[in-house]
Amino acid sequence: MSEQVKERVDEGAQQIQQKASEAKVKTREQLRQQVDSRSTQAGEQMTKTGSALRQTAQQLRGDQQEQQAKILEGVAERTDRFGRYLTETDGDRMLRDVERMARQRPWLVAGSGMVLGFLAARFTKASSSRRYESEGNGAYRRPTPELTGGGTSGVA
Repeated sequence: MSEQVKERVDEGAQQIQQKASEAKVKTREQLRQQVDSRSTQAGEQMTKTGSALRQTAQQLRGDQQEQQAKILEGVAERTDRFGRYLTETDGDRMLRDVERMARQRPWLVAGSGMVLGFLAARFTKASSSRRYESEGNGAYRRPTPELTGGGTSGVA
């Protein structure tokens, strides 16, 4: 009887392991599809931004501001290249590229992490401050008669 229980437990463990493996594959595929979709959208936006920067550079050139126009065209070219990369590259390749860059330049990854952490902290603090101020500086306020619909209590 003990042998039958052990077999059933083993079968149950195998089924759980199989289900977990299937869920992992499904989740990975959904994540890859999301990354592909979002990166394509971001790439299209970057390409539009590059075009807008080029138009601005042309206007600057028309206003005899050649130096600023050259700088802006350089930024537009980099923006276009990055936009094409995002549009044309699938999620798996992007992940491989990020991993390769992290191995080649770990200091860049660490610095980027620090910058992103700092920005996240600033964003959190700013949004927290706005909520705090919108709630009346966090202080409890006794309802006034005008807000509660009551009249005066006659207490001076």
